[in-house]
Amino acid sequence: MEELVVMDHKDTRSGFGDGLTELGRTNKDVVALCADLTGSLKMGDFKKENPDRFVQVGIAEANMIGIAAGLTIGGKIPFTGTFANFSTGRVYDQIRQSVAYSKKNVKICASHAGLTLGEDGATHQILEDIGLMKMLPNMTVISPCDYNQTKAATIAIAEHEGPVYLRFGRPKVPNFTPADEKFEIGKAQMIREGKHVTIIATGHLVWKAIEASTVLLEKGINPEIINIHTIKPLDEKAVIESISKTKCVVTAEEHMRHGGLGDSIAQLLAEKLPTPMEMVAVNDTFGESGKPDELMTKYGIDTPDIIAAVERVLQRI
Repeated sequence: MEELVVMDHKDTRSGFGDGLTELGRTNKDVVALCADLTGSLKMGDFKKENPDRFVQVGIAEANMIGIAAGLTIGGKIPFTGTFANFSTGRVYDQIRQSVAYSKKNVKICASHAGLTLGEDGATHQILEDIGLMKMLPNMTVISPCDYNQTKAATIAIAEHEGPVYLRFGRPKVPNFTPADEKFEIGKAQMIREGKHVTIIATGHLVWKAIEASTVLLEKGINPEIINIHTIKPLDEKAVIESISKTKCVVTAEEHMRHGGLGDSIAQLLAEKLPTPMEMVAVNDTFGESGKPDELMTKYGIDTPDIIAAVERVLQRI
């Protein structure tokens, strides 16, 4: 594999904003709705360039989902924007009834997901949103790893027919995926080929897995790293092929242990390939106010936690 190059550090929410702006110029059916967080969701350029295709609904998230569902009936492709907590937990009934059940072509775009929302604390952080969304029939769930991939995913979901949940974050993170790389929904991304252990990560934890691999290689452990940017539908073939080779797996995510990526991998392996497995995820607790890096360390989802999980799982082979 070619050595990964960090081009810069950018927040994934800006990837969404720039992707949405590009869509506004190329797809006249794309409309955007926001729940009073235009700046935080980086939707300002789309609003400026397309004032007739932007709806500011205010702090009325349930109404936003209802409006978006209605717009699809006229052939529009609505992108809704607010924090992940308000995009899912606050409006779950509206998403279930008006979007998922009737297969409406709504793109639910959620920023500030996970612990790295930081100082706003537990009431604004959400660690169960992937579980909420992946359990809904007809819903596609996507969690890209950096700015470039988030921008590409934003553009790609406009072409996908059906409900989508797109999850991204607030902090600036290493931007390392190629800017011209096509985003394929449901297709896992091989980050690094290895032989001793498979590390399957999503979102911000992909880079943490890459950091962990540097230390692991120094210890004589050669890890394979897979970026599962599409949690549903899961690329089962890529997962099974990798773990069939390495014989053990560690999953890593900025989400609750219950209902997240690790949960999906565990279900797959229980059915098709029982395998020693460790999960790096938040363990059945709410978050708190604090600096993003410190929260990731405290709640056990940092680089050393991936390294420790790898060492544990290797002892179980």
